[in-house]
Amino acid sequence: MNNHHSKLPLNALRTFEAAARRLSFKDAADELYVSPTTVSNQIRELEREWGCQLFVRKTRAVVLTDAGRSLAEVLGRAFSEIRSEIDLHIAPATKAVTLAVGPIFGSRWLSPRLSSFRKAHPNIELIVNHSPRITSVESLTSQVAVDWGTGEWDGLEVKPLFNIVYSPVVNPQLAAELGGLSSPADLARYPIIHQRDRSEWQAWFECAAVPQVVSRGDTIVMDSNFAVQAAIDGQGVALGSFPFLEDEVASGRLLRPFDINLQPARSYYMLSRHGARRTVEVDAVCAWIETEASKTQP
Repeated sequence: MNNHHSKLPLNALRTFEAAARRLSFKDAADELYVSPTTVSNQIRELEREWGCQLFVRKTRAVVLTDAGRSLAEVLGRAFSEIRSEIDLHIAPATKAVTLAVGPIFGSRWLSPRLSSFRKAHPNIELIVNHSPRITSVESLTSQVAVDWGTGEWDGLEVKPLFNIVYSPVVNPQLAAELGGLSSPADLARYPIIHQRDRSEWQAWFECAAVPQVVSRGDTIVMDSNFAVQAAIDGQGVALGSFPFLEDEVASGRLLRPFDINLQPARSYYMLSRHGARRTVEVDAVCAWIETEASKTQP
């Protein structure tokens, strides 16, 4: 880079950070309420002024160069620290806290506990958003998130919450119609519901020490709640996540035929930016989640 940086082009840097985080000029433009042409022009001006290429432009995508990736990491940390300082000092009167969760965690774990949170913290407005997988500091757009992984999130505060286990679940009426499930081999008579791919069922059959059976028919779904609902509706056998489905089993909506549990490598973690818990409201939300999680057993 040359010496044309005595004045930092803050607007262009903000534009670059959004484009680098999203790897899309169009998505960055939508976020910043400008046109894709404006995004492209500002980034080209940065490249011209600094004498280096930040993106490789492809037909339908953009890819960061080494220089672009390095700049994106620095800007991501900087903007994250700025947001934390704003939360702490400039807007201390706010009582709202944003929490991002995945669909099954939100519906099966968080939702039944919301009344408990309101009783404990009536002055905090909890704003719950659906969260895609958190892959970096830049992708954490809420103050707190709960995500599913192995605990490796660079640049974030990471707190383990609880583990889950997988075990087959089936509608009791379907089980009765197809002759019951006395052993894993009986699954050959049943449609199998897979989530995303067949890897989790393959791992469960290995855990059960039986060869993988060839089922009557497979359905592959992308959403964990969809898989659960399909099992409840009698569409097949799904791998249920416990403790999330304890109520469905206790109520008789689902049958858990085998005491054979698969422990996945991943588990649930709470994520926040460094320093976020210095804000009283954020710390209260995190502490409440930790307390509730300590009561949760797979």
